[in-house]
Amino acid sequence: MSIRFDASSGLFTLETARTTYAMQVDDRSHLLHLYYGRRIGQGDLSALYPAADHGFSPDYYASRHTRGLSSPDVMPQEYTGCNTGDFRLCCLAVRDEAGALGAEFIYDSHRVEKGKYALEGLPAAHDEEDEAETLVILLKDPVSGLELELLYSVFARQDIITRAARLRNAGTGSLRLEKVASVCLDLPFGQWDVIHFHGRHAMERQMQRNPLANSIQTISSTRGSSSHHHNPFVILCDHQANEDTGLCYGVMPVYSGSFRTDIELDQTGLARLVTGIHDQNFNWLLEPGAVFTAPEVLLCCSGQGLGELSRCYHRFIRHNICRGEHRFARRPVLINNWEATYFQFNTDSICRIARQAAELGVEMLVLDDGWFGKRDDDNSGLGDWFVNEKKLPGGLSPLIEQVNALGMKFGIWVEPEMVSEDSDLYRAHPDWAFTLPGRDPAMGRNQLVLDLGRDEVVDYLVERLSTLLRENHIEYVKWDMNRNMSDVYSRVLPPERQGEATHRYMLGVYRLLETLTSAFPHVLFEGCAGGGGRFDAGMLAYFPQIWCSDDSDAIERLVIQHGTSFGYPVSTMGAHVSACPNHQTGRTTPLWTRAVVAMSGTFGYELDLGKLTDEEKEQVRAQIQVFKQHYDLIQDGRYYRLTNPTTDHRFTAWQFVSDTESLVNLVLTHPEANARPLHIQLRGLEEDALYRVDSLCVYGSASTPEIAGVKGHTKGEGAVYSGSTLLYAGLTLPHLVGDYPSVQLHLTRLEG
Repeated sequence: MSIRFDASSGLFTLETARTTYAMQVDDRSHLLHLYYGRRIGQGDLSALYPAADHGFSPDYYASRHTRGLSSPDVMPQEYTGCNTGDFRLCCLAVRDEAGALGAEFIYDSHRVEKGKYALEGLPAAHDEEDEAETLVILLKDPVSGLELELLYSVFARQDIITRAARLRNAGTGSLRLEKVASVCLDLPFGQWDVIHFHGRHAMERQMQRNPLANSIQTISSTRGSSSHHHNPFVILCDHQANEDTGLCYGVMPVYSGSFRTDIELDQTGLARLVTGIHDQNFNWLLEPGAVFTAPEVLLCCSGQGLGELSRCYHRFIRHNICRGEHRFARRPVLINNWEATYFQFNTDSICRIARQAAELGVEMLVLDDGWFGKRDDDNSGLGDWFVNEKKLPGGLSPLIEQVNALGMKFGIWVEPEMVSEDSDLYRAHPDWAFTLPGRDPAMGRNQLVLDLGRDEVVDYLVERLSTLLRENHIEYVKWDMNRNMSDVYSRVLPPERQGEATHRYMLGVYRLLETLTSAFPHVLFEGCAGGGGRFDAGMLAYFPQIWCSDDSDAIERLVIQHGTSFGYPVSTMGAHVSACPNHQTGRTTPLWTRAVVAMSGTFGYELDLGKLTDEEKEQVRAQIQVFKQHYDLIQDGRYYRLTNPTTDHRFTAWQFVSDTESLVNLVLTHPEANARPLHIQLRGLEEDALYRVDSLCVYGSASTPEIAGVKGHTKGEGAVYSGSTLLYAGLTLPHLVGDYPSVQLHLTRLEG
């Protein structure tokens, strides 16, 4: 069993393959957090916290004579109440009808269940292999009648513990929730760094690592989405932690709306992390009998460094967050028309792109923005999900039939959560959009956000998109969201419930996605929010892949995809080969290098193939074959970061490893005169195994890749190494010059 309870001591123990999580009900019936870390044996963990008097840290009333020896302000808590004398970060803020702020939770009972809990209206991990075991602990506030269920599911083999919280008003009066966190994680001992992933549109998930200071650090979004600017995934790790060693904790919310994560270092040296829905502009009226559920959080602890932490999340997201037939199925190599045509296209021009793509081995054509309504630019048409027959005479079906006749699948772009003022939908239902009474709204991309907290809005979108998918042979949907929320005001909520609007919006988004993905299981849905503005585990429960960034520059993508890889697998990263000079940066990068970078993702093309030379078209044909050859290794293999592009400015390298083979990729980002040897040490191989170099492809500014031996270590292709040689002595690669050359090295493990 992965969950145990000792009634004599009140100790809960949750165990995974390599970690232990411990809590205890103390003699006052409060639930204390004792330990989370490497797996440990028996011992009195409460002895880690000897009673001591800490000035200005008050006691519970029943212990008022002990002078701070039992203060909630110094003990590690599993989930805090509010206004009880713990002055550190709190999980909850709740007021009763008198306006009194307060809650003190007392242990009532618990139960252990086989399988994984589910969350009403929210995405959550699933368990298809009967691995999970669930603990539900019931705590009660005896004054207000507020009940708190803490939910834990243990995935022992995967070293993942999922957590969520559910509040029920079992009292007789209304309660107002002003803050509801999903998780409190107290780490009483240690010296920690905080790793988070900041950014901006077209430059998402830039890794930043700082020592935890004696302050409160906040990582958050108030944009109505998880945002380009601060990804909700954070890591706490010890100062010495690197890719291969050190203690690391990952905290990943399964939520796509506004969030807040606070990390505090308190007077005792305890680090407290609290994460959940952002409390700014949030409040929730909880009537008697009503329930509020906080989003799930995925916890992972690794004692083997950041690399192993990432690989735990990669496995878990692919197997237990992503759902449906596409999570493991081979994704088609696609071409998107956006950067080739933008809004200016018709059936003939799209068919021309399709014919060129089919000749080169591309498997799907995706029609991007501009196919619907009055949509010749981004100032009109959103909400009118009817085909623009001026551009596409006869609708989508004639176009799709021509694309299918070429042996290609057909996909389409939509942005259902938005509406243009210049649209039939807005003229018919202006009250369906978020706007403030009597005020002109702020406009993003000249569009407004639909109030998906309203059932009739969700029902309209279900009907429109279902009709689109039923009437046309569409096999892929790119789901975009191109502005953040402002002017949030719902025309159907009373004044005392306006603070519920943004979370109700997210519940509506999830209902819409659940309905469509369940009704059309054969359609591959890809998420997008101006690129990577909603790249989170909540979206991945419906979209097995997300467009990683609107920045398609291969050199910029090295940093973006590096940061993304800390929490999210390669199979979820939408990545394409785009035109050069690049449309975002103006940079020119070799076509093969663009492909090497895009292969560490879902892989496709976003350019006008008609502008390529015959030689470049042959490169495209070859790139697709290389990607298909290594597809299983790239998508299913274990991922290793060999360098850090934010600090290793000369080159970026990464590696995929399976039990039978390995693929190493390298891009030179800063050529040097009189350069030092280009040396790498591999990871993830078996020390005692033998590996043969099957191919070493050097892609330079020249159009044709050079096939070469590994200079300085082999006599050429076919050389054999022990795993220990590759891990510890490493390899020196051929000298590279020019603008952004790249290398792909493939190894096969020999039997015996």
